[in-house]
Amino acid sequence: MGRDTIADIITSIRNADMNRKGTVRIASTNITENIVKILLREGFIQNVRKHRENKNFFLVLTLQHRRNNKGRYRTLFNLKRISRPGLRIYSNYQRIPRILGGMGIVILSTSQGIMTDREARLERIGGEILCYIW
Repeated sequence: MGRDTIADIITSIRNADMNRKGTVRIASTNITENIVKILLREGFIQNVRKHRENKNFFLVLTLQHRRNNKGRYRTLFNLKRISRPGLRIYSNYQRIPRILGGMGIVILSTSQGIMTDREARLERIGGEILCYIW
């Protein structure tokens, strides 16, 4: 059975955010690099650098955290995997869901590459819904 790299990076980022870790190390693939570029561009993470260890490449992500020390800790953002290897979810550009009325983003895998829901609507193309981020 193959590995789901998208679910792995989502889980790593979510766990690091819940445990107030400053950095996350994830495996570097073309898909993960494209998703991380979207997260960086949308402002969900602060910084990304590529790290090489032996023959393997890793991405080291610097997460943003809230500075409020009073009360209960709340995560900065939420991630949810939608399409998975056992059940693929596709959508045309007209039926791409809006997360929190446009406050969150949907990451899609299209024929033009991996992009956000806003970009897909502008290009008028649909694709596989990878995950929601809000």
